[in-house]
Amino acid sequence: MGDKAHTHPGAAGRATAADHPTSVRNVVLVGHSGSGKTTLVEALALTAGAVNRAGRVEDGGCVSDYDDMEHRQQRSVQLSLVPVEWDGIKINLLDTPGYADFVGELRAGLRAADAALFVVSASDGVDGTTRMLWEECAAVGMPRAIVITHLEAARADFEEMTRICAEAFGGDDPDAVLPLYLPLHGPPAPDGHAPVTGLVGLLSRKLFDYASGERVASEPGEADLPQLDEARSMLIEGIISESEDETLMERYLGGEQVDVKTLIEDLERAVARGVFFPVLAAAPAAEGARQGLGTVELLELVTRGFPTPLERAAPRVTTPEGAGRELRMCDPEESLVAEVVKTSSDPYVGRISMVRVFSGTLRADQTVHVSGHGLTDRGHEDHDVDERIGALSTPFGKQQRPVTHVIAGDLACVAKLTRAETGDTLSAKDDPLLMAPWEMPDPLLPLAIEAHSKPDEDKLSQGLARLVAEDPTMRLEHNQDTHQVVLWCLGEAHADVALERLRSRYGVQVDVVPHRVSLRETFGGRAAGRGRHVKQSGGHGQYAVCEIEVEPLPGGSGIEFVDKVVGGAVPRQFIPSVEKGVRAQAAKGVAAGHPLIDVRITLLDGKAHSVDSSDAAFQTAGALALREAAAEARIHLLEPVAEVGVLVGDDYVGAVMSDLSGRRGKVLGTEQTSGGRTLIRAEVPEIEIGRYAVDLRSLSHGTARFDRRYARHEPMPAQVADRMREGVRAAS
Repeated sequence: MGDKAHTHPGAAGRATAADHPTSVRNVVLVGHSGSGKTTLVEALALTAGAVNRAGRVEDGGCVSDYDDMEHRQQRSVQLSLVPVEWDGIKINLLDTPGYADFVGELRAGLRAADAALFVVSASDGVDGTTRMLWEECAAVGMPRAIVITHLEAARADFEEMTRICAEAFGGDDPDAVLPLYLPLHGPPAPDGHAPVTGLVGLLSRKLFDYASGERVASEPGEADLPQLDEARSMLIEGIISESEDETLMERYLGGEQVDVKTLIEDLERAVARGVFFPVLAAAPAAEGARQGLGTVELLELVTRGFPTPLERAAPRVTTPEGAGRELRMCDPEESLVAEVVKTSSDPYVGRISMVRVFSGTLRADQTVHVSGHGLTDRGHEDHDVDERIGALSTPFGKQQRPVTHVIAGDLACVAKLTRAETGDTLSAKDDPLLMAPWEMPDPLLPLAIEAHSKPDEDKLSQGLARLVAEDPTMRLEHNQDTHQVVLWCLGEAHADVALERLRSRYGVQVDVVPHRVSLRETFGGRAAGRGRHVKQSGGHGQYAVCEIEVEPLPGGSGIEFVDKVVGGAVPRQFIPSVEKGVRAQAAKGVAAGHPLIDVRITLLDGKAHSVDSSDAAFQTAGALALREAAAEARIHLLEPVAEVGVLVGDDYVGAVMSDLSGRRGKVLGTEQTSGGRTLIRAEVPEIEIGRYAVDLRSLSHGTARFDRRYARHEPMPAQVADRMREGVRAAS
């Protein structure tokens, strides 16, 4: 940040518990899949002396993406914590997945961090998802910086990418997005591409050459000065425009030379306040090298420019009953408030909870209160329990390095909290508290599963419970209508990971089956039915006769039962029996096995026997009467209709609306929103949007999102209903 001319080898890399919040920086790396986040984390760890060679710890494993499943998937699928030290500061690097299916892990990283590094590939540019994440960080005022990677690509252009980033992220103030360094190019290769071998500091006017594998400082050549001075002037003006000293710009424009130290201090304050967003370049170290290009500059930015945990506005804290509570947040001496930002399972250790301590100090062997609320709609149970903290540790690849305590502002892992789930709050046993949960996207892709065998069936329930405890973006549903077990996921990759975790972690093999929506039946017109249940088999027989009339009702009416029997043809004590029988038959369905709704069933007449009539006989007669009425009537198949809201970029509105029409959807209206996006409201049959989470992502190149809620059931078109019935007959 200050362009120090040194080759700081970093600390020993064995990050321990921090001693004060001011000596901690929590940084999340954000960017699209393939932008180079994990490679950058490993390069920073190497420069900080935390690993012995790029991405490797002592046991030879990777410092990030160390999970076997990530190797098989060939991408990051979970949040990883990599702590390193630089200049006496502990830096918690939070590496997040870039693929949209794992946005829950990304949101957890944003919750745990105090600042963000947006990693942008020089060969790929800025995608729509990254723009939306930038806006999300801007909404909460999170400090951000931009790191441009893949400068070795043939068509990579740092200056052009900086311009694109300023356009994408600068909003009304593109001058708030400016580089701190310019790349230094070496001799051109045979293909004409000149590799980046160093950086030129704009404030210090120093050249930092990484060609030898270590940072070497020198003075720039005369040929570099014109470009350097032009970029330097722009940077100085950008810093001064965000300065808290309102007279500084006037003095600068008046010809006053502003001291570099003053500029650096103003730059650091502007970055920490989230009003200035520096652009830097980075590349991994070459084989055998000790430092990757730009890694020293990045570590200096993080330690000197990014805020301490003390500067972060903490989430709202209440008692479990909902009463507000004021705390001196990030005070190690305050009452304990910590949050579980990630839950995972280790085959040897068991459940491991990654926690961010917001207040107080978390100690090994301490008894804490675990509060979990607000996710009951996703298969999570509310819980308030006391649990004993097991071992505390800081993770590093597959290793867990023990620590005795974790102060406010720091992150660590807790072993064997058996009830704690992602999003839960840990607090003092005698002072239970609850943090407001962070926002999570709704899982909208259904995955219907069945146990593969009887042994799998015995383990399925526990495996699913653990799965949703680890991942709050996954919802578990036991559908009472279709009798299916459904895991609601964010996308196909999310579903693949869920299935693999069930198999590899919990030893449960499942089969994926077609997802069924909850259909209904109703009468298309008035019909009559007669139920006669007469049996004689020695002793008391069974005798019950009832006559009913069925007529359709408006949607949402349910089932209405009316008694119009006169003269005691059906004794009063058996009228409830008839109602019970017809309601039981309605629940089973009368045509295709789907529940019957929105009808009025009127009991008109019947017959009874003084000895052989009974409650059971009239229940059976009522069911028979309803089935006979259905046989004489036109039965409509009803399908659930969802109200859908699609937020999409203006460029894709036409394609999305056309696609919705092709799904038998009815567009209700559109609404212009900020950021060049449009909200489309529509009603679409649920049977048509089972894979909409996947299809919409493809249609909008990952930039659109949608929500849905049940609206009502309505008659299915005859041709669609016929296809459904044929499918049922073929399956049976």
